[in-house]
Amino acid sequence: MSTFIKVVYGPMFIGVIFNVLLYGVMLTQTYMYFNMYKDDRSWIKSFVLILFLCDTVNTGFDIAFLYDPLINNFGNVEPLTRASWMFITDPVITAIIAFLVQLFFAWRVNVLTSNRWIVTAILICAVAQLLGGIGTSIGVTIVRDFGELRKFQAVGIVWLVAAALGDVLITAALVWHLRNHKTGMTFTDDLIDKIIRLTVQTGLITAVFAMINLALYLAMPTGYDMIFNLPLAKLYTNSLMSTLNSQRIWKAASDRPGSESLGYSGQRSRLNVNVLREGSGRKSTRVTDRIVIGVESHQMGDFEDVVYPPSSTPSDSLIPDQKTITEAV
Repeated sequence: MSTFIKVVYGPMFIGVIFNVLLYGVMLTQTYMYFNMYKDDRSWIKSFVLILFLCDTVNTGFDIAFLYDPLINNFGNVEPLTRASWMFITDPVITAIIAFLVQLFFAWRVNVLTSNRWIVTAILICAVAQLLGGIGTSIGVTIVRDFGELRKFQAVGIVWLVAAALGDVLITAALVWHLRNHKTGMTFTDDLIDKIIRLTVQTGLITAVFAMINLALYLAMPTGYDMIFNLPLAKLYTNSLMSTLNSQRIWKAASDRPGSESLGYSGQRSRLNVNVLREGSGRKSTRVTDRIVIGVESHQMGDFEDVVYPPSSTPSDSLIPDQKTITEAV
């Protein structure tokens, strides 16, 4: 029995610790978001609040399913071998959180790329992993015995593979779009590179955890997969909040003039590029080309085509969120 507790409850205990630690990060990121982006659209703020509530419920249940057999039923062997209803809630809540996050990123991919095929593929993966998570919870409800949880491997495979595939598709679509919309100017290209790095870091970490979780679930008849499974919900919410809290980077970069904005949430930005030539006529001895980049911030309604007038005169002042940078060529 001591060996059983080590291989089942040991990994669960480590997974719950990671879950709680990442919940603390989620608390900080949620506070930062509501403090910095008070003017974001109402539906995005409501979406963040729903995710935060789901995350809180998930953390509470994860702590409770450890507390009940180890503390409330200390010395009683039977509760240690069977999954409680609080443990059963973890797969379905994790799947719901992943579904909501992937739904948000699918909307973002649709706004930026307008590629219906890739958006449809992401939505199919999101729905498949949601159904797989629900199916896993149903399977645990039927079996209950921790030693028999490998009996419904097919459902677990669908859940984790669909989740990882959806994350990879989202990351690939965003990186492809951003790389194809570089302007050739150092200022904007550096910002776009930062966005690409952020997208890869936040998008692939959930896919990697899901695949490691699946590999351990299939290869080892122990509970070591729980080390990667229990923090999975927090990785999804933190990846989304990290992206939302990086809006200031997105507001500073945009596509080429005339194309849609790179922004994706409550704020919108666009770069106006004008080439000004000083001196005219045949007697002019010096011609200076200057590229003027005006960064203008606007409250976003919907992603309709909006034409912004070019800056008429370069400005020497540098004001956050509305500045003109003049570079002599």
